[in-house]
Amino acid sequence: MTREQLTEKILAVKRAKGWSWKYITDTIGGISPVLVVGALLGQQKLLKPLAKKAGDLFGLDENETAMLNEIPMRGIPMPPTDPLIYRFYELVMVNGLAWKALIEEEFGDGIMSAIDFDFDMERQPDPKGDRVRISMSGKFLPYKYYGAEQGIQPLGYKEEVEM
Repeated sequence: MTREQLTEKILAVKRAKGWSWKYITDTIGGISPVLVVGALLGQQKLLKPLAKKAGDLFGLDENETAMLNEIPMRGIPMPPTDPLIYRFYELVMVNGLAWKALIEEEFGDGIMSAIDFDFDMERQPDPKGDRVRISMSGKFLPYKYYGAEQGIQPLGYKEEVEM
């Protein structure tokens, strides 16, 4: 069985049982619902105790359960074709340079981690149509300035103004 086939099997069980992602993530527990759903869709790995809970829930065999604990090949082809995912891509294409400039002005020369990262989503009622509120929080990771000499900062944290 391939990882893609396992994902299809998991989705078939979910569909047949009429389970919501909330029910599944509450039952498996342990980590962020985004990571659990991501793992069940083949984009993350579940730690062994969580893989066992997922395997028991979905009636997976030992090999299929073990696959949930393997590090997957992550990502999707770019640009994405699904309209919802494409809108996230569009947000980055249109606003990415401004986000980069603002983050670098505040923190320095570095990146926001997508590994040490939190994501929250909630429904925000609105009379014109409910809204999706998303909050993302990633650790700032400064670039390392290799070969920095004595007195030269070795990491890209925001410099104090001295000129």
